[in-house]
Amino acid sequence: MKGRPYWIAIGDLHDDVSGIGRVPGISEAQGVLISGDITNYGSRARVERLLGEIEHFNVNIFAQIGNMDTRDVEDYLEQRGFNVHARATDLGFRIGLVGVGYSTPTPFGTPSEVSDAQIQAWLDRAIEQARDFEHLILMAHNAPFGTKTDRVGFGQSVGSRAVRGFIEKHQPDVCITGHIHESKGVDWVGKTQIINSGLFGAGGYVLIRLVEGTLQAQLRQI
Repeated sequence: MKGRPYWIAIGDLHDDVSGIGRVPGISEAQGVLISGDITNYGSRARVERLLGEIEHFNVNIFAQIGNMDTRDVEDYLEQRGFNVHARATDLGFRIGLVGVGYSTPTPFGTPSEVSDAQIQAWLDRAIEQARDFEHLILMAHNAPFGTKTDRVGFGQSVGSRAVRGFIEKHQPDVCITGHIHESKGVDWVGKTQIINSGLFGAGGYVLIRLVEGTLQAQLRQI
């Protein structure tokens, strides 16, 4: 990885970042991308402590809330300049990051659930800010519908059709996702590689590298 820009992407922390120091190259990465579910119904104090542990290794954090996070968590991300939800963020090297957090409704009534139409509206807004990037990473907490990354234990797809449609239309280089812990894995929609790294507490993360003008992503394990 020496000499080539790279990013580390993680998700579904659920109050556990104890493994962050064991991620290879974490301190030298251009940044840490967090796809959502930083906490379990967490407070501002909780997210501040968790992200403080990550900042000990890398201060460049790009994060959004998942369905298990509260508005207090999102407010903290916004105040710290970490929030990437519903916008396009410049990662440098002509790479744009389109973020969309929250999730579609679940059976559990978690704090940050919205309709698929709302996710679509957020994605439409974000892509308008991303027209000038050469490469695009989509970070969607809610996995795209109908892929290997959105299936619950009995095989049913429960992902977002809006996220799937965005990928089909805009073909980002990579989609980093999560939410469905049991669907850790890799899939493709057209030219877009989709990676669900699963629970961070179980050791999964994604390495994203810029190699000779091409974005390459790999699912890795601590």
